[in-house]
Amino acid sequence: MENYQLVLASTSPFRQQLLEKLAIPFSTLSPNCDETPLEDESPQQLVLRLAESKAQSCQINQPSLVIGSDQVCVINGNIVGKPHNRQNAIAQLTAQSGQSIVFYTGLAVYNSETGETRSCIDEFKVHFRPLTQAQIERYVDKEQPFYCAGSFKSEGLGIALFEKLEGKDPNTLVGLPLIDLIDLLAQQGMQVLG
Repeated sequence: MENYQLVLASTSPFRQQLLEKLAIPFSTLSPNCDETPLEDESPQQLVLRLAESKAQSCQINQPSLVIGSDQVCVINGNIVGKPHNRQNAIAQLTAQSGQSIVFYTGLAVYNSETGETRSCIDEFKVHFRPLTQAQIERYVDKEQPFYCAGSFKSEGLGIALFEKLEGKDPNTLVGLPLIDLIDLLAQQGMQVLG
């Protein structure tokens, strides 16, 4: 697989930072796909479809393994998006206080030479501490998690919001399940450790 280029179909700086942990050279491309949920599509179906669409949407001129990923946050059966502003972040965290939420992350690796796509879904649960309004506002003002689903950055001060985290890979919570990615790359013949 030395002839394959690794491509991350994402402009997310968080996903780029995670992929850098694997110490494999890669490039990034902006995926081109419609992220509108389909009627009656479950959160799991949505993230898997979007991860595959993102990976397959990039125009590649050389043999490449293209990584696509998508994530949703679900609380009480409803998908929670990025808050985009302070007011929405406070509202999201207020609703999540003392609750458990689930993140579903779809991951796909598309082989541009063979046309094969391997994909999976990783689930990660977050259990929030009961939080006061003052704690929520202090957190939002300090970290400004306006472009993070669920309104927190688990890799930063957001860890103080939680009672417990449940999942096989903490990287999943940030947006790129590296343990699963290593497996999917191996299935395509690329060994992270050589």
